[in-house]
Amino acid sequence: MAPVNPQNPPTGRHVLLELCDCPRTILDSPDRLEAILTDCAIRGGATVVSSNFHRFSPQGVSGVVVIAESHVTVHTWPEHGYAAVDVFTCGHSVIADRIAALVVEEMQAGHHEIKAFQRQPPMMVKI
Repeated sequence: MAPVNPQNPPTGRHVLLELCDCPRTILDSPDRLEAILTDCAIRGGATVVSSNFHRFSPQGVSGVVVIAESHVTVHTWPEHGYAAVDVFTCGHSVIADRIAALVVEEMQAGHHEIKAFQRQPPMMVKI
């Protein structure tokens, strides 16, 4: 791995969403989830590259929307009304926050928690 250039360190924003009380019809549909996450990524300012979603038996979906800036992923537990969503973007951190806000709204979460982290090499973190 190449050493980090301190003049131009890589940075990213990683937003973790805990979405509760979401409709089962959304959480158990790979097509619907793909449409929601793709639309949120585009509306949030990201460039969609590809996507892949899989429905498990008897229920639940995992999926990823690959964006030029990084990715948006989802893992669902319809029986609990719960979805875990990760939004990671490099460069423009505001894009991750915009996408996350749109996902909360479109997933119709009755309750949600957001945790956000700045991602960069540990030696570059300023305390």
